[in-house]
Amino acid sequence: MKAFVFPGQGAQFVGMGKDLYDNDAQARELFERANEILGFRITDIMFEGTDEELKQTRVTQPAIFLHSVILAKTLGEEFKPDMVAGHSLGEFSALVAAGALSFDDGLRLVSARAQAMQKACEMKPSTMAAVLALPDEKVEEICAEVPGVVVCANYNCPGQIVISGEVEAIDAACEKLLAAGAKRALKLKVGGAFHSPCMEPARAELAEAIEHTEVKEPVCPVYQNVDAKPHTDPAEIKANLVAQLTAPVRWTQSVKNMIADGATEFVELGPGKVLQGLVAKIDRGVSTSGRQ
Repeated sequence: MKAFVFPGQGAQFVGMGKDLYDNDAQARELFERANEILGFRITDIMFEGTDEELKQTRVTQPAIFLHSVILAKTLGEEFKPDMVAGHSLGEFSALVAAGALSFDDGLRLVSARAQAMQKACEMKPSTMAAVLALPDEKVEEICAEVPGVVVCANYNCPGQIVISGEVEAIDAACEKLLAAGAKRALKLKVGGAFHSPCMEPARAELAEAIEHTEVKEPVCPVYQNVDAKPHTDPAEIKANLVAQLTAPVRWTQSVKNMIADGATEFVELGPGKVLQGLVAKIDRGVSTSGRQ
Protein backbone atom coordinates (compact mmCIF):
# COMPACT_ATOMS: atom_id res chain seq x y z
CA MET A 1 0.00 0.00 0.00
CA LYS A 2 1.16 3.50 -0.81
CA ALA A 3 1.29 6.38 1.69
CA PHE A 4 1.85 9.98 0.60
CA VAL A 5 3.41 12.28 3.20
CA PHE A 6 3.74 16.07 3.26
CA PRO A 7 6.52 18.12 4.92
CA GLY A 8 6.21 20.91 7.46
CA GLN A 9 7.98 24.15 8.25
CA GLY A 10 11.75 24.12 7.78
CA ALA A 11 11.74 22.33 4.41
CA GLN A 12 11.52 25.57 2.37
CA PHE A 13 14.22 26.76 -0.06
CA VAL A 14 14.47 29.64 -2.51
CA GLY A 15 13.43 28.43 -5.96
CA MET A 16 10.87 25.96 -4.59
CA GLY A 17 8.03 25.25 -7.03
CA LYS A 18 9.54 27.24 -9.90
CA ASP A 19 9.86 24.20 -12.20
CA LEU A 20 6.19 23.43 -11.64
CA TYR A 21 5.20 27.03 -12.44
CA ASP A 22 7.35 27.18 -15.58
CA ASN A 23 6.42 23.78 -17.02
CA ASP A 24 2.82 23.05 -16.06
CA ALA A 25 -0.20 25.18 -17.01
CA GLN A 26 -2.39 23.80 -14.19
CA ALA A 27 0.34 24.54 -11.64
CA ARG A 28 0.80 28.09 -12.98
CA GLU A 29 -2.94 28.73 -12.71
CA LEU A 30 -3.03 27.51 -9.09
CA PHE A 31 0.02 29.56 -8.10
CA GLU A 32 -1.57 32.70 -9.60
CA ARG A 33 -4.81 31.91 -7.79
CA ALA A 34 -2.83 31.68 -4.57
CA ASN A 35 -1.28 35.11 -5.21
CA GLU A 36 -4.81 36.53 -5.51
CA ILE A 37 -6.13 34.80 -2.37
CA LEU A 38 -3.15 35.85 -0.26
CA GLY A 39 -3.11 39.43 -1.55
CA PHE A 40 0.63 39.39 -2.32
CA ARG A 41 2.83 37.61 -4.85
CA ILE A 42 4.10 34.73 -2.76
CA THR A 43 5.53 33.21 -5.97
CA ASP A 44 8.06 36.09 -6.20
CA ILE A 45 9.37 35.23 -2.71
CA MET A 46 9.31 31.47 -3.36
CA PHE A 47 11.12 31.68 -6.68
CA GLU A 48 13.48 34.65 -6.27
CA GLY A 49 13.26 35.96 -2.70
CA THR A 50 15.87 35.81 0.05
CA ASP A 51 16.15 33.14 2.74
CA GLU A 52 15.14 35.78 5.29
CA GLU A 53 11.94 36.66 3.42
CA LEU A 54 11.05 33.00 2.95
CA LYS A 55 11.71 32.24 6.62
CA GLN A 56 8.88 34.47 7.88
CA THR A 57 6.15 32.18 9.23
CA ARG A 58 3.40 34.03 7.31
CA VAL A 59 5.31 33.22 4.06
CA THR A 60 6.89 29.86 4.90
CA GLN A 61 3.71 28.00 5.75
CA PRO A 62 1.67 28.92 2.65
CA ALA A 63 4.78 28.43 0.47
CA ILE A 64 5.36 24.84 1.62
CA PHE A 65 1.63 24.11 1.46
CA LEU A 66 1.43 25.40 -2.14
CA HIS A 67 4.49 23.47 -3.31
CA SER A 68 3.15 20.21 -1.84
CA VAL A 69 -0.49 20.54 -2.87
CA ILE A 70 0.17 21.76 -6.42
CA LEU A 71 2.67 18.91 -6.88
CA ALA A 72 -0.01 16.40 -5.82
CA LYS A 73 -2.52 17.94 -8.24
CA THR A 74 -0.11 17.82 -11.19
CA LEU A 75 0.58 14.10 -10.61
CA GLY A 76 -2.88 13.29 -11.92
CA GLU A 77 -3.44 9.52 -12.07
CA GLU A 78 -0.12 8.92 -10.31
CA PHE A 79 -1.60 10.32 -7.10
CA LYS A 80 -3.55 7.33 -5.79
CA PRO A 81 -2.99 7.26 -2.03
CA ASP A 82 -4.10 4.43 0.25
CA MET A 83 -3.38 6.77 3.16
CA VAL A 84 -1.86 10.22 3.77
CA ALA A 85 -0.21 12.16 6.60
CA GLY A 86 1.56 15.48 7.02
CA HIS A 87 4.07 16.78 9.55
CA SER A 88 2.51 19.73 11.43
CA LEU A 89 1.69 22.24 8.67
CA GLY A 90 1.88 19.30 6.22
CA GLU A 91 -1.36 17.95 7.68
CA PHE A 92 -3.21 20.74 5.84
CA SER A 93 -1.47 19.77 2.57
CA ALA A 94 -2.46 16.12 3.16
CA LEU A 95 -6.11 17.10 3.75
CA VAL A 96 -6.31 19.14 0.54
CA ALA A 97 -4.54 16.43 -1.49
CA ALA A 98 -6.99 13.84 -0.13
CA GLY A 99 -10.03 15.99 -0.96
CA ALA A 100 -11.12 16.85 2.61
CA LEU A 101 -10.42 20.56 2.08
CA SER A 102 -10.68 22.61 -1.10
CA PHE A 103 -7.53 24.31 -2.42
CA ASP A 104 -8.89 27.78 -1.60
CA ASP A 105 -10.08 26.87 1.90
CA GLY A 106 -6.85 25.03 2.70
CA LEU A 107 -4.75 28.02 1.66
CA ARG A 108 -6.91 30.45 3.64
CA LEU A 109 -6.65 28.26 6.75
CA VAL A 110 -2.87 27.88 6.39
CA SER A 111 -2.50 31.64 5.98
CA ALA A 112 -4.73 32.30 9.03
CA ARG A 113 -2.77 29.69 11.03
CA ALA A 114 0.58 31.20 10.08
CA GLN A 115 -0.49 34.73 11.03
CA ALA A 116 -2.03 33.56 14.32
CA MET A 117 1.17 31.66 15.17
CA GLN A 118 3.32 34.68 14.27
CA LYS A 119 1.25 36.83 16.68
CA ALA A 120 1.50 34.24 19.45
CA CYS A 121 5.29 34.12 18.96
CA GLU A 122 5.52 37.90 19.36
CA MET A 123 3.59 37.88 22.67
CA LYS A 124 6.28 36.08 24.66
CA PRO A 125 9.89 34.98 23.98
CA SER A 126 9.78 31.26 23.27
CA THR A 127 11.74 28.73 21.24
CA MET A 128 12.36 25.07 20.40
CA ALA A 129 15.33 22.69 20.69
CA ALA A 130 16.27 19.40 19.05
CA VAL A 131 17.27 16.57 21.39
CA LEU A 132 19.23 13.60 20.05
CA ALA A 133 19.94 10.13 21.39
CA LEU A 134 17.74 9.97 24.49
CA PRO A 135 14.65 7.77 24.96
CA ASP A 136 11.32 9.59 24.63
CA GLU A 137 10.40 8.78 28.23
CA LYS A 138 13.62 10.37 29.58
CA VAL A 139 13.00 13.59 27.64
CA GLU A 140 9.41 13.72 28.90
CA GLU A 141 10.58 13.13 32.49
CA ILE A 142 13.15 15.96 32.36
CA CYS A 143 10.69 18.40 30.74
CA ALA A 144 8.23 17.68 33.58
CA GLU A 145 10.90 18.52 36.19
CA VAL A 146 11.81 21.94 34.74
CA PRO A 147 9.93 25.01 36.03
CA GLY A 148 8.03 27.00 33.39
CA VAL A 149 6.63 25.86 30.05
CA VAL A 150 8.67 23.15 28.28
CA VAL A 151 7.10 20.15 26.53
CA CYS A 152 7.87 17.53 23.89
CA ALA A 153 6.62 19.02 20.62
CA ASN A 154 7.77 16.69 17.82
CA TYR A 155 8.33 12.94 18.13
CA ASN A 156 10.23 12.79 14.83
CA CYS A 157 11.86 9.35 14.97
CA PRO A 158 13.42 7.16 17.66
CA GLY A 159 16.18 9.18 19.34
CA GLN A 160 15.06 12.51 17.84
CA ILE A 161 12.63 14.72 19.74
CA VAL A 162 12.03 18.47 19.54
CA ILE A 163 11.10 20.26 22.76
CA SER A 164 9.22 23.55 22.85
CA GLY A 165 8.51 26.30 25.39
CA GLU A 166 9.65 29.45 27.15
CA VAL A 167 13.28 30.45 26.46
CA GLU A 168 14.49 30.09 30.07
CA ALA A 169 12.76 26.73 30.50
CA ILE A 170 14.25 25.44 27.24
CA ASP A 171 17.76 26.55 28.34
CA ALA A 172 17.35 24.77 31.68
CA ALA A 173 15.97 21.63 30.02
CA CYS A 174 18.84 21.51 27.49
CA GLU A 175 21.39 21.57 30.35
CA LYS A 176 19.63 18.72 32.14
CA LEU A 177 19.20 16.70 28.92
CA LEU A 178 22.91 16.96 28.09
CA ALA A 179 23.78 15.94 31.66
CA ALA A 180 21.46 12.93 31.24
CA GLY A 181 23.40 11.76 28.17
CA ALA A 182 21.79 13.46 25.17
CA LYS A 183 24.20 13.60 22.22
CA ARG A 184 22.84 17.06 21.41
CA ALA A 185 20.31 19.51 22.83
CA LEU A 186 20.42 22.34 20.35
CA LYS A 187 18.18 25.38 20.14
CA LEU A 188 16.53 25.81 16.72
CA LYS A 189 16.22 29.01 14.69
CA VAL A 190 12.45 29.26 14.88
CA GLY A 191 10.04 32.11 15.59
CA GLY A 192 8.61 30.57 18.74
CA ALA A 193 7.37 27.56 20.67
CA PHE A 194 5.19 25.69 18.19
CA HIS A 195 3.11 22.73 19.46
CA SER A 196 3.22 23.94 23.06
CA PRO A 197 0.90 25.80 25.45
CA CYS A 198 2.59 29.03 24.23
CA MET A 199 0.44 28.65 21.06
CA GLU A 200 -2.84 28.85 23.00
CA PRO A 201 -3.72 32.36 21.65
CA ALA A 202 -3.22 31.04 18.08
CA ARG A 203 -5.30 27.93 18.80
CA ALA A 204 -8.29 30.02 19.86
CA GLU A 205 -8.00 32.16 16.71
CA LEU A 206 -7.61 29.18 14.38
CA ALA A 207 -10.54 27.34 15.98
CA GLU A 208 -12.90 30.01 14.71
CA ALA A 209 -11.55 29.84 11.16
CA ILE A 210 -11.78 26.03 11.11
CA GLU A 211 -15.31 26.12 12.51
CA HIS A 212 -16.46 28.13 9.47
CA THR A 213 -14.66 25.93 6.92
CA GLU A 214 -16.25 22.97 5.13
CA VAL A 215 -14.41 19.69 5.63
CA LYS A 216 -15.50 16.71 3.50
CA GLU A 217 -14.75 13.04 3.90
CA PRO A 218 -11.28 12.41 2.40
CA VAL A 219 -10.68 9.81 -0.33
CA CYS A 220 -8.48 7.82 2.07
CA PRO A 221 -7.64 7.85 5.81
CA VAL A 222 -5.61 10.82 7.08
CA TYR A 223 -3.29 9.93 9.95
CA GLN A 224 -3.41 13.04 12.13
CA ASN A 225 -0.58 14.38 14.29
CA VAL A 226 -2.54 14.64 17.54
CA ASP A 227 -3.27 10.93 18.05
CA ALA A 228 -1.37 9.27 15.15
CA LYS A 229 -4.59 7.51 14.13
CA PRO A 230 -6.45 7.35 10.78
CA HIS A 231 -9.41 9.71 10.42
CA THR A 232 -12.10 10.17 7.77
CA ASP A 233 -14.86 11.81 9.85
CA PRO A 234 -15.00 15.59 9.10
CA ALA A 235 -15.92 16.55 12.70
CA GLU A 236 -12.97 14.58 14.09
CA ILE A 237 -10.61 16.03 11.49
CA LYS A 238 -11.65 19.58 12.46
CA ALA A 239 -11.21 18.96 16.19
CA ASN A 240 -7.77 17.43 15.62
CA LEU A 241 -6.63 20.36 13.46
CA VAL A 242 -7.47 22.78 16.26
CA ALA A 243 -5.84 20.62 18.95
CA GLN A 244 -2.71 20.21 16.81
CA LEU A 245 -1.41 23.74 17.51
CA THR A 246 -0.78 23.13 21.21
CA ALA A 247 -0.29 19.34 21.10
CA PRO A 248 2.79 17.35 20.00
CA VAL A 249 3.34 16.02 16.48
CA ARG A 250 3.37 12.24 16.92
CA TRP A 251 5.23 11.47 13.71
CA THR A 252 7.01 8.32 14.91
CA GLN A 253 3.72 6.86 16.08
CA SER A 254 1.89 7.92 12.89
CA VAL A 255 4.41 6.19 10.62
CA LYS A 256 4.41 3.04 12.77
CA ASN A 257 0.59 2.93 12.65
CA MET A 258 0.57 3.43 8.86
CA ILE A 259 3.02 0.54 8.46
CA ALA A 260 0.96 -1.63 10.83
CA ASP A 261 -2.06 -0.83 8.63
CA GLY A 262 -0.28 -2.01 5.46
CA ALA A 263 1.88 0.86 4.13
CA THR A 264 4.96 -0.46 2.33
CA GLU A 265 5.84 2.61 0.25
CA PHE A 266 6.12 6.24 1.44
CA VAL A 267 6.23 9.07 -1.10
CA GLU A 268 7.08 12.58 0.13
CA LEU A 269 5.52 15.42 -1.86
CA GLY A 270 6.98 18.88 -1.41
CA PRO A 271 10.28 20.61 -0.66
CA GLY A 272 13.20 18.72 0.87
CA LYS A 273 13.69 15.10 1.94
CA VAL A 274 13.23 15.39 5.71
CA LEU A 275 10.30 12.98 5.98
CA GLN A 276 11.97 10.35 3.80
CA GLY A 277 14.88 10.37 6.25
CA LEU A 278 12.60 10.12 9.29
CA VAL A 279 10.55 7.27 7.82
CA ALA A 280 13.75 5.33 7.03
CA LYS A 281 14.91 5.77 10.65
CA ILE A 282 11.53 4.60 11.97
CA ASP A 283 11.45 1.44 9.79
CA ARG A 284 14.11 0.45 7.26
CA GLY A 285 11.82 -2.21 5.83
CA VAL A 286 9.69 0.23 3.82
CA SER A 287 10.60 2.05 0.61
CA THR A 288 10.85 5.85 0.53
CA SER A 289 10.95 8.30 -2.36
CA GLY A 290 10.02 11.91 -3.03
CA ARG A 291 8.93 14.43 -5.62
CA GLN A 292 9.75 18.10 -5.56
